[in-house]
Amino acid sequence: MDSEHIKEVMIEAAVITVSTTRDSISDSSGALIRDLLTGAGIRISYYVVIPDQIPQIREEFFTALKKANCIIFNGGTGLTHDDCTIEAITPLLEKRMDGFGEIFRQLSLEQVGTAAILSRAVAGVTSGKAIFCIPGSNGAVTLATSELIIPQIRHIVTHATR
Repeated sequence: MDSEHIKEVMIEAAVITVSTTRDSISDSSGALIRDLLTGAGIRISYYVVIPDQIPQIREEFFTALKKANCIIFNGGTGLTHDDCTIEAITPLLEKRMDGFGEIFRQLSLEQVGTAAILSRAVAGVTSGKAIFCIPGSNGAVTLATSELIIPQIRHIVTHATR
């Protein structure tokens, strides 16, 4: 789709950090996402740090749906016993964007080698809103936000709201 078919839509972002060890002061990845988005002219309408707990993740998902059309969850996507962002969010996606995770892992391969197979990055849409679940490392959030989310968010929201 060429740029003439992309609506000039206002993007409002929610950034939700999922971590049992961080708070709003020590959340460097959440701060990095917010800085990258605001640097691209995207307003942050909601931000919170929450623990790795499915009910709380889902509660914040529904809160963010009311406040933003771009929702980025960072953290809680790994393989440890308490990582549950993917399990919490995936069932709530109306449509998945499988290419997001595929391309994220491909680009990650160049940065971290075969450790990229540990990434469970997922994206999709619900209620015309774009939802992204990305790993919480600074490198991962920089890659996902600057290389994938920011360049495509208007295109995604244009399609999701048709």
